[in-house]
Amino acid sequence: MTITSHPAGIGERRPGTNATLWFWCLMGVLLASFKGMTAPQINTLEGDRIGSEGHLLVVRPINHATLALGWKDLVILVDPVGGAARFAGLPRGDLVLVTDIHQDHLNAETVRAVIKPGAKLGVPPAVLAQLPEDLKALATVLTNGQKATISTVLVEAVPAYNTSAERQRFHPRGRGNGYVITLGSKRVYVSGDTEDIPEMLQLKDIDVAFLCMNLPYTMDVERAAAAVRAFRPKIVYPYHCRGSDLQKFQRLVGNDIGVEVRIRDWYAP
Repeated sequence: MTITSHPAGIGERRPGTNATLWFWCLMGVLLASFKGMTAPQINTLEGDRIGSEGHLLVVRPINHATLALGWKDLVILVDPVGGAARFAGLPRGDLVLVTDIHQDHLNAETVRAVIKPGAKLGVPPAVLAQLPEDLKALATVLTNGQKATISTVLVEAVPAYNTSAERQRFHPRGRGNGYVITLGSKRVYVSGDTEDIPEMLQLKDIDVAFLCMNLPYTMDVERAAAAVRAFRPKIVYPYHCRGSDLQKFQRLVGNDIGVEVRIRDWYAP
């Protein structure tokens, strides 16, 4: 009797073939259904965490007028100065906002050192005039009151200026910007160098505010606290505050209007 052999799968069915086929078909359907869906975006910036997953804002005080904001996979740097070493260990910025021309707000070498490839800048015209050509090419110019979407972020330039006669030489009206930054459902206000101007007092629906207070350049803690009680952000960080009595500021804001004062060390060595 002669026995003829042939390779499995030719003329016969191997056990489990249908189950395996159905498994891979199902996987294909599942993969196709997930195509185009965005994976959760995680920001690597460390700092205060405000909100919940999916709506999480990360706040990182850095120094004086310099801070970082994290939103989803974006990093926003405000007034980065002080050289690259100050930003060691921090993720690079997708968006840089500069408020004014003074050296505690604008340093082109630092900006160049801390941005990612493809990053963008938002600046007032006076800052643009002082930027080198490579950074000018990345900049969107915002005058007081203008809005623009930069690096997918809606940014509104808010006036920042002195009103007291003896201080107007420091920050004349129209030169510098504060900013209202919209990140999902959150609105973040960065005051820049200013006193308690009408445009600040009229702000609405601010979730997080960074408010300057230092004499003789901006305003004292009494006027800063009165401004907070007027526009009522949910959280306020006193910043640009060298020499100011922040405990007094906190007492003057009070705890009767639902504003949380967050005091952080902006001047660590």
